[in-house]
Amino acid sequence: MKFTPLPLKGAYLIEMEPHIDERGYFARTFCMHEFEAHGLNMHFAQMSTSFNHKKGQIRGMHYQEAPYGETKIVRCTRGAIHDVMLDIRPHSPTYMQSFGTVLSPENGKMFYIPKGFAHGFKTLEDNTEIFYMMDEFYHPESAREISISNYFDE
Repeated sequence: MKFTPLPLKGAYLIEMEPHIDERGYFARTFCMHEFEAHGLNMHFAQMSTSFNHKKGQIRGMHYQEAPYGETKIVRCTRGAIHDVMLDIRPHSPTYMQSFGTVLSPENGKMFYIPKGFAHGFKTLEDNTEIFYMMDEFYHPESAREISISNYFDE
């Protein structure tokens, strides 16, 4: 896997490095050793899927307040999304800065989103599916949403 630090402190773009042959490819999407080598969280409590029927659907910007903040790994497994993270850590040098990119099965990109970030996406195709790994359990009383659709310009 290839880990690229993003302009937002603590966030990464992770790309698969597929081994390709005539049958298709095989690629790791998670490896404890590689995450540890980059100083990233490698213990996850929950995995979830979001399925969206229609192109143009916006979900986000979601986060959980401390002490239930979540580190997330986000990967698009069907369709395509414009995925965005927003640093909402008040004392961070990148506070209120965002970063977004297209995630799709074809480009094999994933986001590593640290605690203290809001996250959301806009579907770019019908029947889009997103896979999440989170290091914290869902805590409904701490769940929050920032409604900022202008982060999803294509």
